[in-house]
Amino acid sequence: MKHHIDIQQIQRYSKLELIAKQVVEGFITGLHKSPFHGFSVEFAEHRLYNQGESTRHVDWKLYGRTEKLFLKRYEEETNLRCQLIIDASSSMYFPEVNYNDATAFNKIKFSVYAAAALMNLLKRQRDAVGLSIFSDQLNLHSTTKSSTVHHKFLINELENLINIPNVNVTTSSIKALHTIAGTVHKRSLIVLFSDMMENEGGREELFEALQHLKYNKHEVILFHTVDVAKEIDFKFENRPYQFIDLETGEEVKLNPNEVRNNYIEQTAKRTKELKHKCLQYGIEFLEVDINKGFHTVLQTYLFKRKKMM
Repeated sequence: MKHHIDIQQIQRYSKLELIAKQVVEGFITGLHKSPFHGFSVEFAEHRLYNQGESTRHVDWKLYGRTEKLFLKRYEEETNLRCQLIIDASSSMYFPEVNYNDATAFNKIKFSVYAAAALMNLLKRQRDAVGLSIFSDQLNLHSTTKSSTVHHKFLINELENLINIPNVNVTTSSIKALHTIAGTVHKRSLIVLFSDMMENEGGREELFEALQHLKYNKHEVILFHTVDVAKEIDFKFENRPYQFIDLETGEEVKLNPNEVRNNYIEQTAKRTKELKHKCLQYGIEFLEVDINKGFHTVLQTYLFKRKKMM
């Protein structure tokens, strides 16, 4: 049996859009088969009529079937505003991967795919989305919109992050996060993907910047994006390695076994402090392993959205 290839479908969507679409459809199918069966994943084209509103956009055919008043929903109507923020500093490009290998992820590729999947969910729910990208400066900061043209623009910006890698670019999230916090005026859901590899000397300033994101009663989710095996558990073979700092280019030669215990202890201490600060500020903190798929990201978003609506 020959499969019909829809050329228009291929041309209509970029590779990233198609992958995001597949991720979301797989996730939704899984939701219906899981204990979350019945959990609201409604991508309605209507909303309930509120008393006093104009009846101009009432769907009378639907009223005939349900005896309930629903208004037709239009493209410019928005339920929720979501600002996606991606840390694109050089540490996010760890580990080195072949970007053409669909199964190989580093932190930036995971963040890009997760953000694209969230955009697909937001689009289905007629929600508005904006995108901010920072490294040593704020590289992109778009307003929230729900139009198709806007989505195409954001997808292109996301694709550039993995097509044009950042080399030897340090993390400077403090100024960028303050700028974003000061310009997102209407109450929004703010979603940040970052490994939080800020210079140790700027920890307090970083925490202040995270706290600023809660300004205007925003809901904030920090997806602490890590390669758990390599960065948390420090699983390397018992042989000499040459470790290179992707942000500064500094090189260190050592055997992982000699420093593993101390490394794990220091990393756990830093993560615990970050978790505590997020809890203190009312920021939802989730450590996401880049090798474990996107369901945690999508599920967290849906729960948060349901809470906000």
